[in-house]
Amino acid sequence: MKAIFIRELQNFFSSLTGYVIAILFLILTGLFLWVLPGNANILDSGYATLEPLFYISPWLFLFLVPSATMRMFADEKKSGTIELILTRPISDSALVLGKFFASLVLVAIIIAPAFIFLYTVSILGNPPGNLDWAATWGSFIGLFLLASAYASMGLFTSSLTDNIIVAFLSAVALCFLFYDGFAWIAELQSMQWAQSALLALSISEHYDSVSRGVIDSRDIVYFLSISAFFLALTRLKLESRKW
Repeated sequence: MKAIFIRELQNFFSSLTGYVIAILFLILTGLFLWVLPGNANILDSGYATLEPLFYISPWLFLFLVPSATMRMFADEKKSGTIELILTRPISDSALVLGKFFASLVLVAIIIAPAFIFLYTVSILGNPPGNLDWAATWGSFIGLFLLASAYASMGLFTSSLTDNIIVAFLSAVALCFLFYDGFAWIAELQSMQWAQSALLALSISEHYDSVSRGVIDSRDIVYFLSISAFFLALTRLKLESRKW
């Protein structure tokens, strides 16, 4: 697993993809938070808060995280290296987990520039440092958990195809379904009977809860379960070659 983990990180940063994704996240969030007028602009809001960052980040990650994971299996299949890897003395579980943990490191690297905004907003507070730290750190934890769930979905869709574009679009659709799709479906009049179940499946419901600074074990279990579920599906897809 360690070899797969290191290999994925090396592959990611040996190309421009990793740098582009991290820089793109920094630029887009910077534009929304400081330049473009609107509800997300911190300077227009009149008070020091990072709430806009945690509102727009799930939507940006909807595209950035799948772009980071789309190659992990699809490229291996297209180039034929997946067959070589699978002949090595490494279990399917170790292969999946190695790629997943590499994805988590990539997610952490993508999120890291956001601490620049945290420092800036803290200075702008009156007095400096006057910030809702519990909600802020809870939001960072929630953002990492959300991105981790996105990464597991991205790995799953990447394992289904050898086309990175298909893997990317499938991951975006799947992430959207879990983030806001279920909540949207729950609002339909014809789905009122299943509203509670649909909202329980919605990532946004649990993410919003964590972002308020309340670290509820139910939300943590939800995110861990979503990640474990899609990692299990990915492993199952790899094992299907033996059937």
